[in-house]
Amino acid sequence: MSDANKLAATVRTEFGKGASRRARRDFKVPAVLYGHNTEPRHLLLGALEFAAILRHAGTNALLTLDIEGEEQLALPKQIDVHPLTRVIEHTDLLVVKKGEKVVVEITVLVTGEAAPGTLVTTDADVIEVEVDALNIPEDFEISVEGAEAGTQITAADVTLPAGATLVSDPETLLVNVMEAPSGADLEADEEAAPEGEAAEDAAKAAEEG
Repeated sequence: MSDANKLAATVRTEFGKGASRRARRDFKVPAVLYGHNTEPRHLLLGALEFAAILRHAGTNALLTLDIEGEEQLALPKQIDVHPLTRVIEHTDLLVVKKGEKVVVEITVLVTGEAAPGTLVTTDADVIEVEVDALNIPEDFEISVEGAEAGTQITAADVTLPAGATLVSDPETLLVNVMEAPSGADLEADEEAAPEGEAAEDAAKAAEEG
């Protein structure tokens, strides 16, 4: 367990939108800690410290909360971020016990260069797995090095750590390697686009008429 993921938390005593705004103004993140049939606990986390942990360890970072002297393991389950300021506005935390498994989404990273003349597309960039809460991988790497057109990589092809179980559909397509379009194909597409638009305009005009 990394000391870098230790985070001080205080019990929240004020509620409502006004209290939340004041908390964020004081660089605090309102949080709810729940799970294991315990009563939800309303907390305040240090915004800068929490953001630093997420940048360093990702959104699946296992936290060691120091709740006014009481230590508790927790895992972020939902993080609400303001779309413009990117400030963390609220988070839900799940109580975690040593030795238990949790279901998390893990990012899939594509590495390597496929064979010449191919185009690599990514259909999904995360998979769900059930894994030991104390050993959550930061990401999974899959290589397309030298892959020929027609190669498809699914969730079932990802190598999981010992003890981990795939939760996502094994047939979920992650990566598709296809033949790259030729210059002639691109020209044909460009020529077809105006024709298609003209046909749509004519159809609309006929409907309006």
